[in-house]
Amino acid sequence: MIQSSHTLTASELDQWFNQRLSAVEEALSLWISPDAPAGLGQAMRYAVLDGGKRLRPMLVLAAREAVGNGVKDETFDAAAMRAACAVELIHAYSLVHDDMPCMDNDVLRRGKPTVHVQFGEAQALLAGDALQALAFELLTPDSKSTAMTYAQKSIPDDVQARLCRLLAKAAGFNGMAGGQAIDLASVGLALNEHQLHEMHLLKTGALLEASVMMGAACGHTNAQVWNCLQRYGRAVGLAFQVVDDILDVTSDSVTLGKTAGKDAANDKPTYVSLLGLNRAQEYAEQLLHEALKALQDSGLASAHTLVALAQRVVNRKT
Repeated sequence: MIQSSHTLTASELDQWFNQRLSAVEEALSLWISPDAPAGLGQAMRYAVLDGGKRLRPMLVLAAREAVGNGVKDETFDAAAMRAACAVELIHAYSLVHDDMPCMDNDVLRRGKPTVHVQFGEAQALLAGDALQALAFELLTPDSKSTAMTYAQKSIPDDVQARLCRLLAKAAGFNGMAGGQAIDLASVGLALNEHQLHEMHLLKTGALLEASVMMGAACGHTNAQVWNCLQRYGRAVGLAFQVVDDILDVTSDSVTLGKTAGKDAANDKPTYVSLLGLNRAQEYAEQLLHEALKALQDSGLASAHTLVALAQRVVNRKT
Protein backbone atom coordinates (compact mmCIF):
# COMPACT_ATOMS: atom_id res chain seq x y z
CA MET A 1 0.00 0.00 0.00
CA ILE A 2 0.98 3.64 -0.52
CA GLN A 3 2.26 5.22 2.68
CA SER A 4 -1.09 6.89 3.35
CA SER A 5 -4.22 5.69 5.11
CA HIS A 6 -6.41 7.74 2.76
CA THR A 7 -7.42 6.79 -0.77
CA LEU A 8 -9.17 9.51 -2.78
CA THR A 9 -12.73 8.82 -3.83
CA ALA A 10 -13.84 9.90 -7.30
CA SER A 11 -15.61 12.93 -5.84
CA GLU A 12 -12.56 13.89 -3.76
CA LEU A 13 -10.35 13.68 -6.85
CA ASP A 14 -12.88 15.79 -8.76
CA GLN A 15 -12.80 18.40 -6.00
CA TRP A 16 -8.99 18.44 -5.94
CA PHE A 17 -8.85 18.56 -9.73
CA ASN A 18 -11.40 21.35 -10.14
CA GLN A 19 -9.77 23.57 -7.53
CA ARG A 20 -6.40 23.37 -9.26
CA LEU A 21 -7.93 23.48 -12.71
CA SER A 22 -9.47 26.85 -11.91
CA ALA A 23 -6.05 28.23 -10.93
CA VAL A 24 -4.40 26.77 -14.05
CA GLU A 25 -7.06 28.21 -16.35
CA GLU A 26 -6.74 31.62 -14.71
CA ALA A 27 -2.96 31.58 -15.14
CA LEU A 28 -3.12 30.40 -18.77
CA SER A 29 -5.67 33.06 -19.64
CA LEU A 30 -3.47 35.74 -18.07
CA TRP A 31 -0.20 34.57 -19.59
CA ILE A 32 -1.43 33.98 -23.17
CA SER A 33 -1.89 37.56 -24.25
CA PRO A 34 -4.63 38.34 -26.78
CA ASP A 35 -2.54 41.33 -27.84
CA ALA A 36 0.07 39.41 -29.86
CA PRO A 37 0.44 40.98 -33.33
CA ALA A 38 -1.84 40.42 -36.31
CA GLY A 39 -4.32 38.12 -34.59
CA LEU A 40 -1.65 35.71 -33.36
CA GLY A 41 -2.88 36.05 -29.77
CA GLN A 42 -6.35 34.89 -30.74
CA ALA A 43 -4.94 31.80 -32.45
CA MET A 44 -2.76 31.01 -29.43
CA ARG A 45 -5.66 31.37 -27.00
CA TYR A 46 -7.91 29.27 -29.25
CA ALA A 47 -5.32 26.50 -29.23
CA VAL A 48 -5.01 26.37 -25.45
CA LEU A 49 -8.09 27.72 -23.67
CA ASP A 50 -11.56 26.20 -23.32
CA GLY A 51 -10.67 22.57 -23.83
CA GLY A 52 -8.34 19.72 -23.01
CA LYS A 53 -8.02 17.26 -20.14
CA ARG A 54 -5.24 19.29 -18.43
CA LEU A 55 -3.73 16.02 -17.23
CA ARG A 56 -0.17 17.27 -17.61
CA PRO A 57 -0.61 20.35 -15.38
CA MET A 58 -2.40 18.19 -12.80
CA LEU A 59 0.51 15.73 -12.74
CA VAL A 60 2.91 18.63 -12.13
CA LEU A 61 0.84 19.94 -9.24
CA ALA A 62 0.18 16.50 -7.73
CA ALA A 63 3.88 15.62 -7.83
CA ARG A 64 4.76 18.98 -6.25
CA GLU A 65 2.31 18.28 -3.43
CA ALA A 66 3.64 14.74 -3.00
CA VAL A 67 7.26 15.82 -2.57
CA GLY A 68 6.18 18.78 -0.45
CA ASN A 69 4.34 16.39 1.88
CA GLY A 70 1.44 18.79 2.16
CA VAL A 71 3.62 21.67 3.38
CA LYS A 72 3.07 25.02 1.63
CA ASP A 73 6.09 26.79 0.15
CA GLU A 74 5.23 29.90 -1.84
CA THR A 75 8.37 29.78 -3.98
CA PHE A 76 8.03 26.12 -4.94
CA ASP A 77 4.26 26.43 -5.36
CA ALA A 78 4.72 29.38 -7.75
CA ALA A 79 7.36 27.42 -9.67
CA ALA A 80 4.98 24.45 -9.93
CA MET A 81 2.17 26.62 -11.31
CA ARG A 82 4.51 28.03 -13.94
CA ALA A 83 5.70 24.52 -14.77
CA ALA A 84 2.12 23.28 -14.99
CA CYS A 85 1.23 26.00 -17.50
CA ALA A 86 4.48 25.60 -19.43
CA VAL A 87 3.97 21.89 -20.02
CA GLU A 88 0.40 22.53 -21.18
CA LEU A 89 1.67 25.13 -23.67
CA ILE A 90 4.13 22.61 -25.09
CA HIS A 91 1.36 20.02 -25.34
CA ALA A 92 -0.94 22.51 -27.08
CA TYR A 93 1.75 23.58 -29.55
CA SER A 94 2.39 19.94 -30.43
CA LEU A 95 -1.30 19.37 -31.15
CA VAL A 96 -1.49 22.46 -33.37
CA HIS A 97 1.42 21.23 -35.46
CA ASP A 98 0.40 17.55 -35.44
CA ASP A 99 -3.06 18.42 -36.78
CA MET A 100 -1.71 20.33 -39.79
CA PRO A 101 -2.00 18.93 -43.32
CA CYS A 102 1.74 18.20 -43.50
CA MET A 103 1.39 15.79 -40.56
CA ASP A 104 -1.89 14.16 -39.44
CA ASN A 105 -4.18 16.48 -41.42
CA ASP A 106 -6.96 16.49 -38.84
CA VAL A 107 -9.92 18.88 -38.72
CA LEU A 108 -11.28 18.25 -35.21
CA ARG A 109 -9.57 18.77 -31.85
CA ARG A 110 -11.13 19.22 -28.41
CA GLY A 111 -14.57 19.23 -29.99
CA LYS A 112 -13.91 22.18 -32.30
CA PRO A 113 -12.17 22.86 -35.63
CA THR A 114 -8.40 22.55 -35.48
CA VAL A 115 -6.34 25.73 -35.43
CA HIS A 116 -5.26 25.58 -39.07
CA VAL A 117 -8.89 25.11 -40.14
CA GLN A 118 -9.97 28.09 -38.04
CA PHE A 119 -7.06 30.47 -38.70
CA GLY A 120 -5.18 29.12 -41.71
CA GLU A 121 -1.99 27.07 -41.93
CA ALA A 122 0.49 29.94 -41.64
CA GLN A 123 -1.14 31.35 -38.53
CA ALA A 124 -1.38 27.88 -36.99
CA LEU A 125 2.31 27.29 -37.57
CA LEU A 126 3.18 30.62 -35.95
CA ALA A 127 0.80 30.01 -33.04
CA GLY A 128 2.54 26.72 -32.30
CA ASP A 129 5.96 28.35 -32.49
CA ALA A 130 4.87 31.15 -30.16
CA LEU A 131 3.36 28.76 -27.61
CA GLN A 132 6.57 26.77 -27.48
CA ALA A 133 8.61 29.91 -26.85
CA LEU A 134 6.16 31.18 -24.25
CA ALA A 135 6.51 27.95 -22.27
CA PHE A 136 10.17 28.65 -21.60
CA GLU A 137 9.47 32.33 -20.94
CA LEU A 138 7.14 31.27 -18.14
CA LEU A 139 9.83 29.09 -16.58
CA THR A 140 12.32 31.98 -16.49
CA PRO A 141 10.31 34.87 -15.07
CA ASP A 142 11.62 38.40 -15.14
CA SER A 143 10.68 40.38 -12.03
CA LYS A 144 9.82 43.31 -14.32
CA SER A 145 7.49 41.25 -16.48
CA THR A 146 3.72 41.72 -16.34
CA ALA A 147 3.50 37.93 -16.03
CA MET A 148 4.81 38.33 -12.48
CA THR A 149 1.46 39.81 -11.46
CA TYR A 150 -0.01 36.33 -11.07
CA ALA A 151 2.80 34.71 -9.06
CA GLN A 152 5.06 37.33 -7.53
CA LYS A 153 7.58 34.83 -6.23
CA SER A 154 10.69 34.52 -8.37
CA ILE A 155 12.09 31.06 -9.05
CA PRO A 156 15.65 30.24 -7.94
CA ASP A 157 18.04 30.02 -10.88
CA ASP A 158 18.86 26.36 -10.28
CA VAL A 159 15.16 25.42 -10.28
CA GLN A 160 14.60 27.43 -13.47
CA ALA A 161 17.46 25.61 -15.18
CA ARG A 162 16.26 22.20 -14.05
CA LEU A 163 12.70 22.84 -15.21
CA CYS A 164 13.86 24.13 -18.58
CA ARG A 165 16.08 21.12 -19.14
CA LEU A 166 13.35 18.64 -18.23
CA LEU A 167 10.85 20.29 -20.55
CA ALA A 168 13.27 20.84 -23.44
CA LYS A 169 14.44 17.22 -23.41
CA ALA A 170 10.88 15.90 -23.27
CA ALA A 171 9.79 18.11 -26.18
CA GLY A 172 12.80 17.63 -28.47
CA PHE A 173 14.32 14.85 -30.56
CA ASN A 174 14.84 12.71 -27.46
CA GLY A 175 11.15 13.05 -26.67
CA MET A 176 7.96 14.24 -28.31
CA ALA A 177 9.38 15.50 -31.62
CA GLY A 178 11.46 12.36 -32.06
CA GLY A 179 8.45 10.17 -31.36
CA GLN A 180 6.36 12.07 -33.89
CA ALA A 181 9.09 11.62 -36.49
CA ILE A 182 9.04 7.87 -35.89
CA ASP A 183 5.25 7.88 -36.05
CA LEU A 184 5.18 9.61 -39.42
CA ALA A 185 7.87 7.27 -40.75
CA SER A 186 5.96 4.19 -39.54
CA VAL A 187 2.72 4.64 -41.49
CA GLY A 188 1.97 1.34 -43.21
CA LEU A 189 4.82 -0.49 -41.49
CA ALA A 190 4.46 -3.53 -39.25
CA LEU A 191 6.22 -2.43 -36.06
CA ASN A 192 6.94 -5.00 -33.39
CA GLU A 193 5.96 -4.42 -29.77
CA HIS A 194 9.40 -3.13 -28.78
CA GLN A 195 9.43 -0.59 -31.63
CA LEU A 196 5.89 0.60 -30.81
CA HIS A 197 6.84 0.87 -27.14
CA GLU A 198 9.89 3.00 -27.93
CA MET A 199 7.91 5.26 -30.26
CA HIS A 200 5.21 6.00 -27.70
CA LEU A 201 7.65 6.44 -24.82
CA LEU A 202 8.91 9.40 -26.85
CA LYS A 203 5.84 10.72 -28.62
CA THR A 204 3.35 10.66 -25.73
CA GLY A 205 5.11 9.33 -22.68
CA ALA A 206 8.04 11.75 -22.51
CA LEU A 207 5.93 14.86 -21.85
CA LEU A 208 3.73 13.10 -19.30
CA GLU A 209 6.81 11.76 -17.52
CA ALA A 210 8.36 15.23 -17.61
CA SER A 211 5.20 16.66 -16.04
CA VAL A 212 5.72 14.44 -13.00
CA MET A 213 9.42 15.20 -12.83
CA MET A 214 8.90 18.96 -13.15
CA GLY A 215 6.58 18.76 -10.16
CA ALA A 216 9.21 16.75 -8.31
CA ALA A 217 11.80 19.42 -9.19
CA CYS A 218 9.67 21.98 -7.33
CA GLY A 219 10.71 20.58 -3.99
CA HIS A 220 13.36 18.60 -2.15
CA THR A 221 13.79 14.95 -3.12
CA ASN A 222 16.38 12.25 -2.66
CA ALA A 223 17.57 9.87 -5.37
CA GLN A 224 15.16 7.12 -4.38
CA VAL A 225 12.09 9.35 -4.57
CA TRP A 226 13.27 10.90 -7.83
CA ASN A 227 13.80 7.49 -9.45
CA CYS A 228 10.47 6.16 -8.21
CA LEU A 229 8.58 9.17 -9.54
CA GLN A 230 10.35 8.73 -12.86
CA ARG A 231 9.15 5.11 -12.98
CA TYR A 232 5.65 6.27 -12.13
CA GLY A 233 5.68 8.98 -14.82
CA ARG A 234 6.96 6.59 -17.46
CA ALA A 235 4.28 3.99 -16.69
CA VAL A 236 1.47 6.56 -16.63
CA GLY A 237 2.72 8.15 -19.85
CA LEU A 238 2.69 4.85 -21.71
CA ALA A 239 -0.64 3.82 -20.17
CA PHE A 240 -2.19 7.03 -21.47
CA GLN A 241 -1.19 6.12 -25.03
CA VAL A 242 -2.38 2.52 -24.73
CA VAL A 243 -5.78 3.75 -23.55
CA ASP A 244 -5.80 6.34 -26.36
CA ASP A 245 -5.32 3.51 -28.86
CA ILE A 246 -8.14 1.56 -27.23
CA LEU A 247 -10.53 4.52 -27.28
CA ASP A 248 -9.72 5.18 -30.94
CA VAL A 249 -11.50 1.93 -31.80
CA THR A 250 -14.12 1.76 -29.01
CA SER A 251 -15.39 5.34 -28.88
CA ASP A 252 -16.76 7.94 -31.30
CA SER A 253 -15.66 11.39 -32.43
CA VAL A 254 -18.28 13.26 -30.38
CA THR A 255 -17.21 11.54 -27.17
CA LEU A 256 -13.50 11.90 -27.86
CA GLY A 257 -13.65 15.46 -29.16
CA LYS A 258 -11.35 14.41 -32.01
CA THR A 259 -11.64 12.16 -35.04
CA ALA A 260 -12.15 8.55 -33.96
CA GLY A 261 -10.76 5.70 -36.07
CA LYS A 262 -8.12 7.95 -37.62
CA ASP A 263 -5.21 5.64 -36.80
CA ALA A 264 -6.76 2.66 -38.59
CA ALA A 265 -7.81 4.83 -41.52
CA ASN A 266 -4.23 6.08 -41.87
CA ASP A 267 -2.75 2.60 -41.43
CA LYS A 268 -0.83 3.64 -38.32
CA PRO A 269 0.50 1.00 -35.92
CA THR A 270 -1.24 1.01 -32.52
CA TYR A 271 -1.35 -1.22 -29.46
CA VAL A 272 -4.75 -2.49 -30.55
CA SER A 273 -3.61 -3.31 -34.08
CA LEU A 274 -0.54 -5.08 -32.71
CA LEU A 275 -1.87 -6.81 -29.58
CA GLY A 276 -5.61 -6.92 -30.13
CA LEU A 277 -8.17 -5.16 -27.95
CA ASN A 278 -8.15 -7.56 -24.98
CA ARG A 279 -4.37 -7.70 -24.66
CA ALA A 280 -4.12 -3.93 -25.03
CA GLN A 281 -6.59 -3.51 -22.15
CA GLU A 282 -4.57 -5.98 -20.05
CA TYR A 283 -1.38 -4.05 -20.83
CA ALA A 284 -2.97 -0.81 -19.64
CA GLU A 285 -3.82 -2.50 -16.33
CA GLN A 286 -0.26 -3.83 -16.07
CA LEU A 287 1.11 -0.32 -16.52
CA LEU A 288 -1.23 0.97 -13.83
CA HIS A 289 0.13 -1.68 -11.47
CA GLU A 290 3.70 -0.59 -12.32
CA ALA A 291 2.84 3.05 -11.61
CA LEU A 292 1.29 2.25 -8.24
CA LYS A 293 4.21 -0.01 -7.30
CA ALA A 294 6.61 2.85 -8.04
CA LEU A 295 4.69 5.14 -5.70
CA GLN A 296 4.72 2.45 -3.02
CA ASP A 297 8.48 2.11 -3.37
CA SER A 298 8.91 5.88 -3.07
CA GLY A 299 7.69 5.91 0.51
CA LEU A 300 5.96 9.25 -0.09
CA ALA A 301 3.24 9.91 2.44
CA SER A 302 1.26 12.32 0.23
CA ALA A 303 1.05 10.36 -3.02
CA HIS A 304 -2.67 9.60 -2.90
CA THR A 305 -3.50 12.15 -5.62
CA LEU A 306 -0.91 10.63 -7.94
CA VAL A 307 -2.50 7.24 -7.27
CA ALA A 308 -5.95 8.55 -8.18
CA LEU A 309 -4.68 10.30 -11.33
CA ALA A 310 -3.04 7.10 -12.57
CA GLN A 311 -6.26 5.18 -11.99
CA ARG A 312 -8.23 7.83 -13.87
CA VAL A 313 -5.81 7.69 -16.82
CA VAL A 314 -6.40 3.97 -17.26
CA ASN A 315 -10.16 3.98 -16.55
CA ARG A 316 -11.06 7.07 -18.62
CA LYS A 317 -13.65 6.96 -21.39
CA THR A 318 -12.50 10.02 -23.35
